[in-house]
Order: sequence, then C-alpha cells, then structure tokens
Amino acid sequence: MKITHCKLKKSIQKRLLEFFVLEVTARSAADILGIQPNSAILFYHKIRQVIDYHLSLEANDIFEGKIELDESYFGGHRKGKRSLGAVGKVSVFGILKRQGKVFTVVVENTKTETLPPVIKMKVKPDS
Repeated sequence: MKITHCKLKKSIQKRLLEFFVLEVTARSAADILGIQPNSAILFYHKIRQVIDYHLSLEANDIFEGKIELDESYFGGHRKGKRSLGAVGKVSVFGILKRQGKVFTVVVENTKTETLPPVIKMKVKPDS
C-alpha cells in the first residue's frame, strides 16, 4: 500500500514525511510549509494508514524463543497510579521477542481473563 490521490507536490510530501518522523504536529508543519492545515492533517492520516496496513501484514507472526511480556498505562490525570488507580488511562499489553519485533495491543484491563488469550495467540508454546 502507498499514498495515492495526493495533490501535494512530491517535495512537500517529502517534507511532511520528515516532520511526521520528527513528531511535529500537522498544523505546525502546515504553517512551516505554507500549506493548508487540513492538507497536512489528511497527509498525516494517510501516513498512519500506510503504517497500519504494513503492521497488520505482520500481525499474524508468532513469537518463539526468549520473549518478554509487560503492560503499561497511558494518558489519564494521575501519574504513577497502576491497576485500580488507573481510571481514565489506556492499558497497553506488549510482547517483545528479544533481538526482534514487538507486538502491542490495547486491552480493557490487565486481569487474568484478558491476557492469556492474547499470549496464546501470539506466543508459541514452550517459548
């Protein structure tokens, strides 16, 4: 998959991609490049769609060997709170293959009923 139906010049597209990698907001990039903010926002959205497409192709890979599992909480009002105190935060569960790839998934909670199905789906037994 690639970005199609884009009316921006290739040089502008290249600069927007550089700003995307540098984590510059679409509105700030638009101001710097002198283009409409909605054009930059749409281009950033298309970049995210391409990234999502390529990540979904690798989503069926199964991890084996030495792996690490961990969960983390993002957003919310309070810093440092975990589990029950994580109200308003998003729980993300991750699987890392050492010297390899990472798989992450947003989960409702990190209880025992939620995580084992994800682990069984992505991790080869005896890993």
